[in-house]
Amino acid sequence: MGTGTGYTGAYGDGASGDSSFRILHVSTGNVCRSPITERLTRHALADRLGDPLWGGLIVESAGTWGHEGAPMEANAEAVLADFGADASGFVGRELLDEHVIRADLVLTATRDHRAQVISMGHSAGLRTFTLKEFTRLVRAIDPTTLPPLDDGMVERARALVRAAAALRGWLLAPTAEADEVYDPYGAPLPFFRSVGDEINQALDPVVTALTGAPART
Repeated sequence: MGTGTGYTGAYGDGASGDSSFRILHVSTGNVCRSPITERLTRHALADRLGDPLWGGLIVESAGTWGHEGAPMEANAEAVLADFGADASGFVGRELLDEHVIRADLVLTATRDHRAQVISMGHSAGLRTFTLKEFTRLVRAIDPTTLPPLDDGMVERARALVRAAAALRGWLLAPTAEADEVYDPYGAPLPFFRSVGDEINQALDPVVTALTGAPART
């Protein structure tokens, strides 16, 4: 079982239950795509919310064939450095039932990852999306229909997931590949950078919807 030592950077008090909202990013090895997505999410939240962070958001990642205890790939660290995001202290994890059970939102790199998470059970279907699928759905949600930030970011985040799940059957991807973030494992740095840009662009409207604030940088 993973110790989660790479995941101590929580948003808010990190408590489980109603006081927090856990976002779990999932890829295959948990050394490329999901670490990049995890740390870019944290960086984007810091940009919008300031430091110290607040709101009860916790951002983690794991891999369906996770390299337990492994560091992220050096090229993934380089991508994060390009964005000014923190890559330190990361430790890879294999995806476990407990991660899915605790997650309020699971964002996967591909449709296969999404299917694997849902196949684990735990009523994960309504809260599991590919990253690009969730972005597409979030773009279609009127932010004025979400709870105001005065009600707390956790409540707003939960409403966002419910609204996205309700739209899923009505707003389909233009192509099957449109919801995929392809694996850069073993690829040269330029390909990693293109994947990083792709992930960052997909995260931007999601973090904006969660926080009610556009990027400052």
